[in-house]
Amino acid sequence: MTILLWVLVFCISLAMLVKASGLFVDAAEKVGLALGMSPFIIGVVVVGVGTSLPELVSSLVAVTSGGSEIVVGNVLGSNITNIFLILGLAGLLGGEFRVAYDLMKVDLPVFLIAAFLVAFMVADGYFSRGEALICLAGLCVYLLNALLGQPAPIAMQVKPRAGGRACAKLLISPVFIFLGAKYTVDAVIKLSAMLNIGADVIALSAVSLGTSLPEVLVTIMVARMGKPEMAIGNVMGSNIFNCFAVMGIPGLIVPFKVPESITAFSMPLSIAASLVCVLITMDQKINRWEGSLLLVCYFFFLGKIFGII
Repeated sequence: MTILLWVLVFCISLAMLVKASGLFVDAAEKVGLALGMSPFIIGVVVVGVGTSLPELVSSLVAVTSGGSEIVVGNVLGSNITNIFLILGLAGLLGGEFRVAYDLMKVDLPVFLIAAFLVAFMVADGYFSRGEALICLAGLCVYLLNALLGQPAPIAMQVKPRAGGRACAKLLISPVFIFLGAKYTVDAVIKLSAMLNIGADVIALSAVSLGTSLPEVLVTIMVARMGKPEMAIGNVMGSNIFNCFAVMGIPGLIVPFKVPESITAFSMPLSIAASLVCVLITMDQKINRWEGSLLLVCYFFFLGKIFGII
């Protein structure tokens, strides 16, 4: 009976998380366009950060309850999921993605630096407050550069307007994202404990996939709408936010240890995934073959952490 109860909690909270994230993204796009932001910057700053709120909330809950392995596992697992699963689905479903914005100018280098920085910081098995401050400083520099150096928006025949409803959704939806993420993670942890599954495996698979669902839905949506700049920007912004904020904010509150099981496999795979992402997006496009390859890598990742492969 207890298992069935937590399954019900999981389903309801996950539905709340997905719905609230969808409302947030819709409102964020309208407000961003009304403010004159380019689609890529909306993807990086507004949508990328917004859809990473579940990772941040779940990591804060984990670190305050003594589950440090969930923080690092969530960050690395979410980043791997973003690259392999989300970009893979985008390439497979949306055909060839192209982006006019010069990724090599800032975003790809910062994306790669963030991945290597986190890997270097957790390699010794401990994440300190000083390292957390460095991560948060990196986030501030990146966001300021993205906002101040954004390309000029494309001229539109009719300038979009953001009404009171869009602004209200933008303010209220994060509350439900918080509640949905909290109870989704709680339910996953409870169910996994009942089924005797390791906490690191939970964080790398179920938690990271669950908290990445908004990115999955957003990327599929923008792929079908023909907005590749938002799809690629969403993944890059989300991963950079994960490395800098989802690691930095919890680490600033409570320094934590990093399990050897995570640094031995997941950390090198996260670096490899980031390098693959850079190689694929250097030509500013992603096609169906590349998308399929990324999906194969994701299933390999799941197979390894569950001991199937």
